[in-house]
Amino acid sequence: MADLSKLTASERDAHFLRRTFDVARGAITHGNHPFGAVLVDARGKLLIESENGYMPSRDGTAHAERLLATQACTTIDVATLGNATLYSSAEPCAMCAGAIYWAGIGRVVYGLSEHRLRELTGNHPENPTLDLPCRDVFGSGQRSTDVVGPLLEDEAAAVHAGIWDR
Repeated sequence: MADLSKLTASERDAHFLRRTFDVARGAITHGNHPFGAVLVDARGKLLIESENGYMPSRDGTAHAERLLATQACTTIDVATLGNATLYSSAEPCAMCAGAIYWAGIGRVVYGLSEHRLRELTGNHPENPTLDLPCRDVFGSGQRSTDVVGPLLEDEAAAVHAGIWDR
């Protein structure tokens, strides 16, 4: 593991974003869709990891970011969340962006854009992607949520190779 104290902010973002790709690959091995999210505090401490939870119940609301936001706002104090960063393998959808907003998480960094995800998934019935940028959802709120992304988009897309053709 890299010494996070020696990384620049952009190197740290890339480090944790790549961690979400690992979590997303883990989701595939558990029979789920390839999405992962991690929450990191202001000092760079990993607080929560969450993968997509669609299976076994076929819960379409069990996106990695939504599951993480629920766990975060029920276990972590408001001040920590306001200064935390949620890293996501793909841009949070409108539902997840709403959950992140309501949890009070202050920053989001994502890999794959919602637009590019839609190109990859096509009209797959298990992922009817909303082409609505998370910035639009956050921008309609009363408090600021910083957003960075897409980053490492080709690496993020590679995690989805062959998944949506099934």
